[in-house]
This record gives sequence, structure tokens and C-alpha cells, in this order.
Amino acid sequence: MDISKYKDNPKTAYFAQELERLLAEEVEVKELAAGDLGDLAKDDLARIEEQKKALIDEMEKILEKEKQEEEFPNEAIMEIRAGVGGEEAALFAEELAHMYRAYAEQEGWQVRVLSEAKTDLGGYKEVMLELKGLEVYKRLRYETGVHRIQRIPATEKSGRVHTSTASVAMLPIRKKHTVEINPGDIEMEFSRAGGAGGQNVNKVETAVRIVHKPTGLEARSQSERNQLGNREKAMAVLLAKLEQYEEEKASAKLSADRKSQIGTGDRSEKIRTYNVLQDRVTDHRLKESWHNLPLIFEGNIGPIIEALGVADGGSLEVAE
Repeated sequence: MDISKYKDNPKTAYFAQELERLLAEEVEVKELAAGDLGDLAKDDLARIEEQKKALIDEMEKILEKEKQEEEFPNEAIMEIRAGVGGEEAALFAEELAHMYRAYAEQEGWQVRVLSEAKTDLGGYKEVMLELKGLEVYKRLRYETGVHRIQRIPATEKSGRVHTSTASVAMLPIRKKHTVEINPGDIEMEFSRAGGAGGQNVNKVETAVRIVHKPTGLEARSQSERNQLGNREKAMAVLLAKLEQYEEEKASAKLSADRKSQIGTGDRSEKIRTYNVLQDRVTDHRLKESWHNLPLIFEGNIGPIIEALGVADGGSLEVAE
């Protein structure tokens, strides 16, 4: 029996040692019996076999859980950017950020702002949220794409309906990375973090921006109190972006493969429209609509999240 996969994993190494002891004991019992298995030897072998099975079952559960956590980690970054529509788009991006933060709080997840760039009216040019909690990425991975809103802005005197957009990207933070970054390929900048935070924020250059020169991808962090913490956080985000970049390139090469029923997972794909006048949100992948936008913008997106999970072949248990 090859138990190397159990020995090499820190979470199952202890059980693997116990399994090795049982295997050695099994060999010893068989040798002592010398082909003539008495009742005592048979009882011993039955006991050993039962214990072996229990250990292997336990280790397989641990490995399966680890595999699930690697595919759907409990930590992710959500990046929201204002798109077409100027100030209206920025205000919409802020509403989306509020919606997801409210949903996260309902689910009992931790959420905080890693970096943000605001407009004079309080909208977001862009914002990056860090989310931690059970099934964070599994539930929110379908939110990647272009969201658009149709409404009459408060400043619109003629009553004309405006359409604005914002893009959302979900980046899983995995423990095992599939890409490596050459230190010579990155450029790092430091600046003073914006927003509230006291004298330290205003006087010390703690905010970090990292640019990956070959791809042009960048990551920022201003949430930590020191430069080192922000460097580590920004590097984790950059790794997640590079992994997504490589996955998208690989997917493009396999264009003949059937696309998922709920879309490509590309941030340029238009996925949802929020129509304020009709009090309706429509998910274009599902061709399904929900009403009561004020409630939805307060984080009540559970039914939408659940419907997307069902459409992709696995029902998500969304708390009411």
C-alpha cells in the first residue's frame, strides 16, 4: 500500500504514522500465524483491518476537504471599477460595494477595504474588498462581469434615463500558487494612504502599489498599518491576478470547449442589469428577474446567488 500522499501532507502525517504501525502489526500477526490462522489471529486481523479502514477514511476526508478549499478558498478579493457613465457609474460602483459588504455581513464573513479611489461625490472610481469566510469564493465567483444600472440621475432635469456600468472581478486567494513572479519583473511604489486613520496614515508612506511589468497588471493595498503588511497584501493580490490572467489565456486556447451555462467568468461579459424605474434586477445568463431593488442593494442577493449555483450544477445553501 502506497501511503506517501498521506505522509507528505502535514494534516494527515500523524494518521499516516499510525497506519504504518498497523501495517507492520498486520505483517507480524500473519507471520506468527504462519498460514494457520487461529481464532485469535483472525480477530487481530479483523481489528487491524477495521482500524486501517477508519484511518484511511479519515485521511481521505481531510484530503478531499483540502482539495475543495483549494478550488473554492474561503478568502477572496473583490475588485469593483466604475465603467461607462462618469459620476453615475462611480456612484453605482459604490452601491455595488455596499451591497456586497451588506451580504457579507449577513453571511458572517469578514470584509474590509484593501484600497479605494473615491470621487468628489462619494462614488468609487475603484475599490478592492478583502473577504474572508466559509464559501466566500464559491458563492461570489459568478459575480465577475459587467453590471449595469438604468435610472434617472438626481441631476437629470429632462427626466432622461441614463445607463451606467461597473465591472466586478472576483479573485480567489489560494494557498498553493501556480505562478511565480520574477523579482525583476515588478515595480513597487509607496505613497501615503488616503482616508481616515490618524497621523500615521497621513505622514508615513504605508500604501503600496505593485506593477507586474510584463503584463501591466497592478495591485494596491493601503489597509495595513505598516508598509511591510501592505507589501505582503499587495503581492498576494498580484499573484491572484496573474493566476486569473493565465487561466483566461488557457481558456481562450480551448475555445472549442463548451462554455459554462452561466457564462465565461470574464469581467467584460455583461451579466446583470439593475432597472430602477421598473424596480427589477435581471441576470442575463439566467434570463431571470427579481424585484425590490432597495432590498437587493441592502445585501439581499441570496436568491440570485443560489439560482446561479443551481444553474451551474450545484445548489448552494444560501441563508435566508
